Amino acid sequence: MQISVLGAGAWGTGIAVALARRHEVVLWVRDAAQAERIAQARCNERYLPEVSLPETLCIEADLAAACRHAAAGLLLVATPMAGLRSTLQALPPGQPAAWLCKGFEAGSGLLGHEIARSLRPGVPSAVLSGPSFALEVARGQPTALVAASESAELAAMVAQAAHGDALRVYTSSDVVGVEVGGALKNVLAIATGMLDGLAASGEPGTPGLNARAALITRGLAEMTRLGVALGARPETFMGLSGLGDLVLTATGDLSRNRRLGLLLAGGLGLSDALAQLGHVAEGAYTAHTAAERAARLQVEMPITEAVVAVLQGQVKPRDAMLMLMARQSRAEG
Repeated sequence: MQISVLGAGAWGTGIAVALARRHEVVLWVRDAAQAERIAQARCNERYLPEVSLPETLCIEADLAAACRHAAAGLLLVATPMAGLRSTLQALPPGQPAAWLCKGFEAGSGLLGHEIARSLRPGVPSAVLSGPSFALEVARGQPTALVAASESAELAAMVAQAAHGDALRVYTSSDVVGVEVGGALKNVLAIATGMLDGLAASGEPGTPGLNARAALITRGLAEMTRLGVALGARPETFMGLSGLGDLVLTATGDLSRNRRLGLLLAGGLGLSDALAQLGHVAEGAYTAHTAAERAARLQVEMPITEAVVAVLQGQVKPRDAMLMLMARQSRAEG
């Protein structure tokens, strides 16, 4: 199959490397100078320096050429959430696409499928999501994902393209649930990173593994509440894009959002923490937007609100965690 991956960040590069083992793959790089560097070095030194690019992977700086390559195949948009709208607007009319980005769009508060529906009504679209670190996917380590679309045909096509020896891909028709899970797990991973950072201090009374388990569990409940309010099926959040992605991102050392939480717990402000991170941490941009959308729906999201308060410099990470513990007791269900 002819596949074009649009966006050469860590995840775009990782999935392009994995797919190039079985397909004719083009990786589109927005910046022509960067494209030239990647093509010559056969390595994306900025975003995935640990992995050599296969010789079969073609590097392309011309978006129109990348789209033509996948005219009868598959387009995968791998930009950050902030770039999804502009990339979809630039695609040829009527050409189906799937995306890998996770989050709510800043400003509009829209999920990916809502952006696509407003820009390209009637054009099939899909999202490929689930617990996946780019480095492990590029190295061919076992990974399971889910392809979600209102079009069963497109979901099956995405799954067939990605499915292989090291990638197991399931399909789903619950696009809302898959996207909400992918968006909120990043916010909850920041919260878990903050908690783990506080635990590392070893001070009496600091949170530990018990608190981490509670935070992840209640975070899953929070994620489910918002998803159901937006029209998702609750069982989706017990799957790969919900519980699976949450556990990976909240506990894995390769998680950028968890590392952001650790840096915040260490005393850095948001701008300094992001500068030290050096990569996009989607949860930092998603948290405020998710909280605003939840408020409009009258959905209670205390963990997300605590993360927003820390990111905006209103409270310290330790105080935010104490505030969560001090909430009034209630029935679990």
